[in-house]
Amino acid sequence: MTVEPFRAISVSRLAHQLKSEGRSIIHMEFGQPSTGAPAAAIARAHQVLDDDAMGYWESPDLRARIARLYDDRYGVTVNPDRILLTCGASPALVLALSTLFKPGARIALARPGYVAYRNTLRALHLEPVEIACGAETRFQLTADQLRALDPAPAGVVIASPANPTGTIIPDAELAAIAEVCRQRGIAIVSDEIYHGLSYVGPTSSMLQFAPDAVVINSFSKYWSMAGWRLGWLLVPEAQVDAARAYIGNMFLTPPSLSQHAGLVAMDAVEELEGHVQTYARNRDLMLQALPALGLKKIAPPDGAFYIWADIGHLTDDSAAFCEQMLRDTGVATAPGVDFDPVDGRRFIRFSFAVSTPEIEDALSRLRPWFAARS
Repeated sequence: MTVEPFRAISVSRLAHQLKSEGRSIIHMEFGQPSTGAPAAAIARAHQVLDDDAMGYWESPDLRARIARLYDDRYGVTVNPDRILLTCGASPALVLALSTLFKPGARIALARPGYVAYRNTLRALHLEPVEIACGAETRFQLTADQLRALDPAPAGVVIASPANPTGTIIPDAELAAIAEVCRQRGIAIVSDEIYHGLSYVGPTSSMLQFAPDAVVINSFSKYWSMAGWRLGWLLVPEAQVDAARAYIGNMFLTPPSLSQHAGLVAMDAVEELEGHVQTYARNRDLMLQALPALGLKKIAPPDGAFYIWADIGHLTDDSAAFCEQMLRDTGVATAPGVDFDPVDGRRFIRFSFAVSTPEIEDALSRLRPWFAARS
């Protein structure tokens, strides 16, 4: 099957080229924090480099700490043996899909949605069943939409908070989705990589409603450790052996250094919550400024660090729009066609996971640019 490119990478490549030519660039194209790992985690990494030769290893202490996170955050008891440490969320997605489904299986997912869901499904010879989700469902799939699919898909990928929209599925809807999946035998893969990044209150885990859900998470977002390539996959007891067989053959273990640092990072709560406060300020600035730019139709950014904005009144080619805006203003954004191959040509995604001064600078550059096109 054909796997489409990730077009935001092309935008980023152009941004770095322009920067090398002396241009001032503000990177709002990728969903990665501009901050580094917590200070205590970096200090621990320095210590490990001096004292530990390292090798293939899966930290039992880190798995136990992650299990405690589920108890602390969600009131869910998790056996650490169900947690597989991975090189970030991307291998965790491959492991989840490989463990649960056979080639040809139909997997439902929301459109718009993270580009790698669709492309990883295709790369694994699975069939993505994309459900068009607009403002009427807050750009999230619903239990009713899953119930209406005929035949029932083998699985569904849920993301809450979602990429590219930041929308969060309410608890009642999560419970309804879980019930439909129980009734119809649909396996649930819940991507919870943006948990901890919410501006509307706590975010529930799908495990609270579907204990047999497969859950993906990562240190890349809340813990600000994207470059450390560390994440995890949480699977039901019945799938542990199969998932471990896959991970042993395809990925071995995540970097030992990252595991040592990640364990310490999980307790750097004050520093990490400071990042969330910065994102909240950035979100407020964007929500105040975008309507004046003419971007009045946006998804509710409940969590994560994205603004999904409708630019249909200006263009039907979001890829060309993002390139021109980057060349003219130095502000890099992601074209909507990455996340929605049908309607994404009239959307762009801003990431506000940068510093507040960068947000202010970006808005000052964008105001005259959009004014010239209104």
